[in-house]
Parts: sequence; structure tokens; C-alpha cells
Amino acid sequence: MALAATRSRSVIFVKHKILYPVRRTCLFSTSDTILADQRKPPSKKQWRKSHKKPPSTDHLSWEERLADVVTPLWRLSYDEQLELKQKHQERILSQLSRNLSGDLQSQSPSPVRSKLSFPVLPVLPSPVRDGYRNKSTFSVNRGVDGNPKTVGFYVGTGKKGNIVCVNGDHLLNMPEKHKLVARCYQDFIRLSSLESCLLFHTGGHWRELTVRTNAEGRTMAIVYFHPQTLTPEEVAVHKANLVDYFTWGPGSLCQLDSLFFQESTMTRCTHEESPYQLLHGQPHIYEEVLGYKFRISADAFFQVNQAAAEVLYSTVRHLCVPNPEEGGGRTEVGGTLLDVCCGTGAIGITISPRVDRIIGIELIEQAVEDARHNAALNDVLNCEFVPGKAEVVLPGLMSKLSSAGGGLVAAVVNPARAGLHHRVVRALRNQPAIRRLVYVSCKPDGEAMRNFRELCCAPDPQKKLTGEAFSPTLAVPVDMFPHTPHCEVVLLFER
Repeated sequence: MALAATRSRSVIFVKHKILYPVRRTCLFSTSDTILADQRKPPSKKQWRKSHKKPPSTDHLSWEERLADVVTPLWRLSYDEQLELKQKHQERILSQLSRNLSGDLQSQSPSPVRSKLSFPVLPVLPSPVRDGYRNKSTFSVNRGVDGNPKTVGFYVGTGKKGNIVCVNGDHLLNMPEKHKLVARCYQDFIRLSSLESCLLFHTGGHWRELTVRTNAEGRTMAIVYFHPQTLTPEEVAVHKANLVDYFTWGPGSLCQLDSLFFQESTMTRCTHEESPYQLLHGQPHIYEEVLGYKFRISADAFFQVNQAAAEVLYSTVRHLCVPNPEEGGGRTEVGGTLLDVCCGTGAIGITISPRVDRIIGIELIEQAVEDARHNAALNDVLNCEFVPGKAEVVLPGLMSKLSSAGGGLVAAVVNPARAGLHHRVVRALRNQPAIRRLVYVSCKPDGEAMRNFRELCCAPDPQKKLTGEAFSPTLAVPVDMFPHTPHCEVVLLFER
């Protein structure tokens, strides 16, 4: 199956072997210093290594400083970005190889990489490089001119007390619609008699703005508000002003399909803790991935790059349940797929034609509700979604599947940056029916590395890891975030 094909990087899977290598030009010296653009100042780490004072950024404009924070690779060509990410993923995964081989002596920052014990394919590129984000959250704080009602992104830190909020209109990863809504929200709060909420417990009301869009341009805006000592009646007045501004006032040019409002005395809270109030329009927008339609609620998780999500989910689908007749229709393979941290059900639903049954587990109840709706929306009848913490739900579920002869084909896990709870890893490891496990990680060098080690280490009765060990057999990086250092990696573990 061809997972991706471009002029410069084409990869074909045949039983998870690479048919031919991809030719590439090295962009790095032995010290991994980027040579492509001499205008880019050396990193602080590179300067520390050479015992020199870190370079000043005083000569950079505020726009350049913000771009360096939000999209640090913006000065590089896209091919150079992919080369950088490839080197980084290989470096991380060679650490996994060292851990599994017991070769832990070389912990020095040597540029020489250990030999990988499994293939790492070239990074699959994002089909869209600019303006790809379908979700953006804008902060409110003091701008470059000192105006406390500036909507944008932070340069500086609260710890140092040097935060400046800079407009993000120039950022390469931001779509024009998001920038437009942010500008209109800034105009609105500057007209408002209420102050912005800069430090959470020192007063002020207007807080962040989240904008979500889909491939068709449908737009949802979510305004976050601190009521402080305002009465519900007083808050209602400002909500009405907000609706007026975005429906028939100057903000109407944003053509919002949904306008939500969340008032909370907490810095972060769920829909259950403080419901999202629909002030105008539709309660959801919809997105299509691999021919399936998905409902997106105000707080639902969805991959921020829709085009690259298709590449990611195609990769996961192939690795979970390989189909020798790619493109040959709905070939049933049978068995059960366990989808841990399933979100709104996208992975399970796109794999559903290949298995008898999908069981998804998800912590956020609203996401489970969306997943069930999405299955019904696409006439997918073999998916079951269970709410709750995976570490609580999974052990009992595995026991039930074993006694019922569940016939597991595979498991797929797509956790947050914090990785999987050790009880989840233990339940997966100790279930002999799982012969194939696909792990999707946005930060493989973080807590996920601990998960990898526990999946693959020798049996350890002390940790209750008694099942047969997995082995990593293939890694496929997918670039979901052009212009940033971040990259998703899909790891296949087998036993």
C-alpha cells in the first residue's frame, strides 16, 4: 500500500519492509547545526556549548520574535524542515533501541546516533503547509503599544514578568479566517466597558478566544469570560452585546456558524464544570476525513491539521489491520480492535470496515457522545464507546474479552503528551490476544518512552508485567505541524 507519494519521498509498505530507500541530501554538519539559512541566529544551546553569550534578539521585530516562538522553523524550506524532523525522530528512536538492547552507557550528547533496531520511514509530509490549523486559541494581554486589550500570542514569560501579546496575522500556520475573527474580537473588547482579565485573580473579564474551522470554512468561535462579581443579569447584557457585534455589527463579516460563551472562575474547566453556552448558530461543525463525517463540539479533540490527519489515519489503519487488497472495497478481516484514548472516534470509525468490532475508551464524556453520534452518522454499527479513565476501564474490559473469546486483532493507543497510565500499559502487555499494538505519539521522547520500555522489557513480576514482551518493528513519522519542530510518530509493536 502506498501511504504517501511525493516527488522527493515515496514509501511503499510490503509486510512492513521498505522496498527502496529514499534519496536525501544531508543538511547538517556533524554538530547538527542548520546550514540552510545564515540569517537564523544560533540556538541558545549551541551558544552555551561554545561558551559564548546567547545572541540578542533585540534586532528582531516583534513579528519575527513571535514567529520564532510559535513556528520556530519558519525560516527553513519545507524539505529542510522534514530533514530536521527526520533526524530528530531517528535520534529519539535510537534511544529506544539502546534501552531495549541494554546499551545505556552512551548517554553523552554525541551527535553519532546508535544503530536503530527497526526501520524508521521518512517523515510523511503534510499535504498542506500553510494555514493548516483548524483550531487556534488567542490570548488577551498587553500589546506592544501597552494596550491591555490586545488579542494575539505571548512573547516572554509570566515568570520573568515580560509578557507582550503580539498580533498573529503573519504566522504561517494560521488560516486567514482565524486571524479575522481574532481582529474582530479585539475590536469588540476594546469597545467594551469591561476590562480584560490579564492576571486571573486580579480582576477583569474578557479572556481567551478559540476559533475552530473545517475544510469548508465553517467557523465556530468560543469566548472565555471571568464573571468576577457581576450578576447574571449584568453578564447577560455583555453576552447580548457580543451576539449583536458578531451577527449584525462589524463582526458579521466573520460569518460565524457558531458562537459559544463560557464563563468560569477557573483558569481551565470542562464543559461539565462550566457548560459552553451557545449564543448564536449551530451547536456543532462537521469535518470529513477519509470519506467519513465527524461532528466537532466546542471542546472536542480533533487533529488540528485535517489534510495531514488523513495521512495519519491511513497509516494507523494500515498498521492496525493490514489489507492486502488496498482500494478493493470493504474487505472484512474480523476480530476486535481496541481503541484507547479514542477521542471522537475517528481512528476506530475509519478502521471499522476491516474488523468485526471496535471498542473505544475515552475519558471526556462529551467526546464519547460525539463518537457515538459519529458512528451513527456514518452508519457504522460495529463500534462501542465506553466513557471513563482507561486505567480504570481497561483491566476489567480485557478480562471480559478474554472470558468471552473476544478474538482481538490489535490495539491502538493515542494518548496525550503525558502518555499512558502504567495500569493501561500493564493491561495491554498482559493480554496475550493482542499480537499487534499501534502507538500514536506526539512526544515520543517524553513519558511515552516509559510506556515503550514497559511494553518491550523482559517480564517483570514486581511491576506485574507478566505478559510476553512486544518488539518495535516499524516507525512512521507524520508531519502534522509544518513550521514547528513537532511531529507525530506512529510506532508498530508486535510479538
